[in-house]
Amino acid sequence: MAFDFPSHFRFADSHEYANSEADLVRVGISAFAVDQLGDIVFVDLPEVGQSLTKGKSFGSVESVKAVEDMNSPVSGEVIQRNESVLSNPEDLQNDPHGAGWLILLRPSDLSELQELMDASAYAGKVALN
Repeated sequence: MAFDFPSHFRFADSHEYANSEADLVRVGISAFAVDQLGDIVFVDLPEVGQSLTKGKSFGSVESVKAVEDMNSPVSGEVIQRNESVLSNPEDLQNDPHGAGWLILLRPSDLSELQELMDASAYAGKVALN
């Protein structure tokens, strides 16, 4: 299956994306990860105000197949979480790069974005799976 990854997103090896929006970063999981999980039944997200560390777990997503931790692609403070995804996990399933975003961060170091893969590198990585 071919996936269309937004060209302006950056991706972590663990399949989370970071979308820079001025001085904030919107975080979610890629369409590839959603596809691999199957039917998503539950999402656990951090509270607003929580500090996250790049590469460390910030929540989990549960599907009929598995429960997977989600790791923060950048360090920062949670300033918003997508409450809609908590009550309607199908939003994540149906539009992972849009309405299915997970958290909005105020990053502590924007340069961490440069350590993530661009969309074409990520597409190449998942094509091998």
